[in-house]
Amino acid sequence: MTTRTLDRPSRTPRNLTPLLFAAPALVIYLGFLVWPALQALWISLTDWDGLSEQKSFVGLDNYLAMIDDKVVGIAAVNNILWSVVTIVLPMALGLLFAVVLNRKSRTSPLLRTIFYAPAVLPLVSIASIWAWLYDPTDGAINTVLGAVGLGALEQSWLGQDSTAIWAVMIPAVWVRTGFPMLLYLAALQSIPDEQYEAASMDGANQWQQFARITFPSLKDTHYIVLALSLIESFKVFDLVYAMTYGGPGYSTQVMGTWMYANVFQYFNAGYGTAIAVVITLVAIAAGIPYVRSQVRNS
Repeated sequence: MTTRTLDRPSRTPRNLTPLLFAAPALVIYLGFLVWPALQALWISLTDWDGLSEQKSFVGLDNYLAMIDDKVVGIAAVNNILWSVVTIVLPMALGLLFAVVLNRKSRTSPLLRTIFYAPAVLPLVSIASIWAWLYDPTDGAINTVLGAVGLGALEQSWLGQDSTAIWAVMIPAVWVRTGFPMLLYLAALQSIPDEQYEAASMDGANQWQQFARITFPSLKDTHYIVLALSLIESFKVFDLVYAMTYGGPGYSTQVMGTWMYANVFQYFNAGYGTAIAVVITLVAIAAGIPYVRSQVRNS
């Protein structure tokens, strides 16, 4: 009786190969993102001071307490206001600068560097620079106002409720304009010159060319800039904390600074972590449309 040996290719190693390549990244992802996220979710369901070993489970009490927290209301309004101002203005200014700098000129490379430079500076340094500019006694802004005869407008820009949040938004706009400008510049260079030449031959002026050719051609870039800026706006913390610490009073509190205050100043880690979870969920929800669009286009 003859025994026939069949050589069958082993499927197991071939199927495991992608997993083996992905394993290091997966371990890092699970260890440094998923596990801390689950830990944070658990802490948000407890009454913990952040120091002791004992954590008392309170369920959704921390989330329900946010409804009655007046500071959370102020912070949420400031976050929305911050999102609108620091998205619309940088997008508009970035597009304007991109259109101007897209023209061939000897000074264009230098101006691109100057306009983009704030985007690469540390936010703490930017906060220090603008805090000095806003200084009520020695700051450049009040000094210039006094020198040109507008001394009546001098004030403590960061020291009063009516101006503090707006004063912090100005450097935020300054910082965030460079990134949209860079994306718009790259997109503008992909628009064929033939379209503008044809429109010019048909009698279209520069404004008509912008409205009918340039702006519609940047649709995908508009969406990318909007989505990324929206996600970033919900995570605001550094600039506000470094310039005002959320004050005066609670006038410049945002969700990030109020979360930090609860965890590290009031030692209410459970409640502060619940605020952090809400911030994360809102940022994820804002990013879902962008991720889905990238998946469809890939």
